[in-house]
Amino acid sequence: MQTIRRVTLGVVCLATAMLMLDIAVVNTALPNISRDLNTDLSGLQWVVDAYTLALASVVLTAGSLADRLGRKRLFIGGLGVFTASSLACALAGSIAVLDAARAVQGLGAAVMFATSLAVLANAFQDARERATALAVYGATIGASFAVGPLVGGALTSGFGWRSIFLVNIPLGMATIAATVKWVQESRDEHARTIDWPGQVVLGAGLFLLVLALLRGNEDGWTSTAIVAELSTAAVLLVLFGLIERRVREPMLPLGLFKNRTFAGAQVGVFAISGSFFAIFLYTTLYLQNVLHLSAVEAGLVYMPGTVISFFVAGASAQLLTKIAARVMVSVGLALVAAGMLMLTVVGVDSSWWIFIPGEIVALIGTGMFNPAISGVALGALPQSQSGLAAGAHDTFRQGGIAVGIAALGALIPAQAALGHGDAQAFVDGLRNALMVGAGLAALGAIGTAVLLRTRRTDAEPSGELALEQA
Repeated sequence: MQTIRRVTLGVVCLATAMLMLDIAVVNTALPNISRDLNTDLSGLQWVVDAYTLALASVVLTAGSLADRLGRKRLFIGGLGVFTASSLACALAGSIAVLDAARAVQGLGAAVMFATSLAVLANAFQDARERATALAVYGATIGASFAVGPLVGGALTSGFGWRSIFLVNIPLGMATIAATVKWVQESRDEHARTIDWPGQVVLGAGLFLLVLALLRGNEDGWTSTAIVAELSTAAVLLVLFGLIERRVREPMLPLGLFKNRTFAGAQVGVFAISGSFFAIFLYTTLYLQNVLHLSAVEAGLVYMPGTVISFFVAGASAQLLTKIAARVMVSVGLALVAAGMLMLTVVGVDSSWWIFIPGEIVALIGTGMFNPAISGVALGALPQSQSGLAAGAHDTFRQGGIAVGIAALGALIPAQAALGHGDAQAFVDGLRNALMVGAGLAALGAIGTAVLLRTRRTDAEPSGELALEQA
């Protein structure tokens, strides 16, 4: 049984690493993709946002399907779609084909994300063992996202940008084989039905919101198209809320937000995703297009913070027995905000060394944040609803990245971002984006401190945390 648990943890962490790497790895390859496929900034932004938007839009439905049909079965299906679409990405001959393949890849990733935490929760039902497994899971998320630029840079410099997708194929096949052999099946006997109206309206609303944010600078924020897209997005998102209030089994029951723990988990993960994780795209463009570092050199700049973040996250299993999850989450977000503010010292003629202190501070914050927030997200709902808990959590995580990339990108001149315009204009825009991102992370720190309350109970083993519900 111990072997099954260990292999399950390895499978979930490997799959999660693939998902997170496919966001972060792509960032370093974007300048090469731009030159090879002759695309503008909007096309490059969609390389990331098509993936994260598809993931955010359907992960809740995927969680419901997993609860009903079996989490292992859906996990394998998601791996298959993700692996096959990785091949399509590698073979893409135009930016439109690449963006479309990335959207399909995001659909596969949604299923994997929605089931990964549920599979982990089923394998580790002892509270202490689950805390350790979640610390490893959180460390995997943080380390994968942070090490992604180096991996992407090395692959891009050595083998071309298509290799960042080709590497998923053997990894995906190996993960499928291990899942079939070792992972146990689980499901919810009282799983919810699929909320198709909510799914369609949410997907359309998020798409139009991101589309408008990405095109606003180019088309003009007062243009008819942008105003129409933003207005329609607002109407659809409000309509989604109305649907969720009226449908018998909603994909995202709004009553869950009365649970302070559940609400705090979503506030926290959206804040870090919409700020620090979203800004990675633009800081990588800064390192390559303004400071003229190669892809692998840009990746190496992230390494000091990555190594420190990995060890901080790895130590969190012990820390969480002594420090409240609320403190870990809120302090982590505060450090992310501080690190992003430190990064505003970057300039056109700066040395890359000036980038490292702020990066280290922010990545220490993510190392504290990720393991703690995973435990909070799973602990917010009963074990039987782990698919819903994981799906909601990942909706806000990926939705934060998609909206953050689009919103922060609106502050940065498009041509300057690709090295064709005024470098100073790009740096000025990047500084503004960093300040806005820092503000979002700071608000997240305050929000999670207020919403997440912890207490110890005599019924629990010493050192375990119980999360209060409203």
